[in-house]
Amino acid sequence: MGFLDQLKTLANQGVAATQEGFSRFNNATFADASMAACALIAAADGKIDTQERSRTAAFITSSDKLKSFDVGKLRDKYDAYCDKVTNDFDFGKIELIQVVGKAAKKQEEARAVVQLAVVIANADGDFDEKEQMIMRDIIYALKLQPSEFGL
Repeated sequence: MGFLDQLKTLANQGVAATQEGFSRFNNATFADASMAACALIAAADGKIDTQERSRTAAFITSSDKLKSFDVGKLRDKYDAYCDKVTNDFDFGKIELIQVVGKAAKKQEEARAVVQLAVVIANADGDFDEKEQMIMRDIIYALKLQPSEFGL
């Protein structure tokens, strides 16, 4: 299976996971890790486009799959994490990778963080090289293997 086919399969798995919802992961560690991962993906090129930031925030607040969470708090976390990587990408990235890594203790939860990040990365239809590099960093922080996700 080629890389693009693996990416499509991974995106479909992420969509399936979001369709069943993330309610079983309703805890602060998952919320923090997933919002940090989303902010990292949005900032993959070193900046966050306001349209991309708004689109991701709209997904967070409107997704039925995240309805078991306080979506206002999720959006606030996402915005705060976006601010961190916008103000200083290098230090912000280090801090957010550490936040993501806290979800590594539970492998099912860690995989769900990756799946949500993949959905966000594919939202614009372009999973570019910089996003793939950030995704690998996220996967390594979660003590998973990129090959499991076709990367």
